[in-house]
Amino acid sequence: MWFNNILETIGNTPLIKLNKITKELPCTVLAKVEYFNPGNSIKDRMAVKMLEEAEKAGKIKPGGTIIEGTSGNTGMGLALAAVIKGYKCIFATTDKQSKEKADILKAVGAEVIVCPTNVDPEDPRSYYSVAKRLTKEIPNSFHMNQYDNLANRQAHYENTGPELWEQTEGKITHLVIATGTGGTITGTGQYLKEKNKDIKVWAIDVYGSLLKKYFETGEVDMKQVHPYITEGIGEDFVPANYDMSVIDHFEQVTDKEGAVMARRISREEGIFVGYSSGTALQGLMQLKHELKKNDLVVVIFSDHGSRYVGKVYNDQWMMERGFFDVKTFKDIVNTRVSKRLVTVEPNQTVAEAVDLMRKYDIEHIPVIDAEGLVGAVSEGGLFQKIFNNPEINTSTISMVIEPAYPVVSYDTPVERLGSLITKGNGAVMAKDESGNLHIVTKYDVIQSMAK
Repeated sequence: MWFNNILETIGNTPLIKLNKITKELPCTVLAKVEYFNPGNSIKDRMAVKMLEEAEKAGKIKPGGTIIEGTSGNTGMGLALAAVIKGYKCIFATTDKQSKEKADILKAVGAEVIVCPTNVDPEDPRSYYSVAKRLTKEIPNSFHMNQYDNLANRQAHYENTGPELWEQTEGKITHLVIATGTGGTITGTGQYLKEKNKDIKVWAIDVYGSLLKKYFETGEVDMKQVHPYITEGIGEDFVPANYDMSVIDHFEQVTDKEGAVMARRISREEGIFVGYSSGTALQGLMQLKHELKKNDLVVVIFSDHGSRYVGKVYNDQWMMERGFFDVKTFKDIVNTRVSKRLVTVEPNQTVAEAVDLMRKYDIEHIPVIDAEGLVGAVSEGGLFQKIFNNPEINTSTISMVIEPAYPVVSYDTPVERLGSLITKGNGAVMAKDESGNLHIVTKYDVIQSMAK
């Protein structure tokens, strides 16, 4: 058996049982892993459906241009469809989206326009407005408008919902989705509730989005809206794809909790997921008190972690935002009673270096001259030399000097330090904010990780 083109491979993604993170829950939790779609996200499903409906209605003709405002995943689905069907693509996105997403879209032939995030939807600079403007300016173009295009939710009613019902043999009791445009949760939820009205549909939102407040009150409260970092979910308006009557509960998750959970899923379950997948599972964990023994919960994992390697899976990015409770070189130095760096000069004797090692109970000493760091001496290196030639005690350090220790950033994570310290290189160094040098050894790393 073979497929005639890549679009025929969309759908029939696997359900995978979660075992470690959810072990404290009383029920079974299955992940619908949507990165098995060819565009690595659930958005492939509705992207093709929207294009097919536009073709049927004569809204776009051969050789035309697909225009869309996208956080990246819908754009990828549309771009794949455009390659097969012979369309051009122009996508407007926001500057909060990962660079990887824009690069991937360009790799499949799309033009990408990056717009500011923190402006109102009606602002002419917003990616919503830019997409609308381009549609008016470019002949034979069509704005897909995933937010208000009801083919979005229809795709999930026709495909995602039936898949879940069949895969769970009708035993699903809860559907959990981190939601944005509303298409996935409305279409899938509607189908499942038609099969069993008792199925609970839980929407996971992000703080800074107005969707939860609108669900609870019917009020569009712009006071709820503030910048957030989580990608692909939450809104500052209510898309037409929402049918709030399908949804039973909205739960909000912080940017930090979603990012940390995404990393946990990848490390503990071996499923390399994107940001919103972490948000979805975190939302479920916050609702664990609502679950019972025989429940069968399905959580949608919307996309792949490769689109977030510069963000969620980047230690530096996580630390800069206070998301990553990680120990660093600086933390090790700050835990010491004394922060004085013991050094020797090249013209000092080996005996002097040995005395310093004994006095301060240390094994590694940087060698510094007027120009700065020039090398090192270590207990292990000196032991072998002294054992072979006891008279070397009177020699200068310059005669036994070893290569200088690597100099790293002061905020380098402890995990990274461990990989830099080897048998032949027993320490690393860094300068603090004032330019003072500090040293960290393998024993410092071991002690810090044991605390």
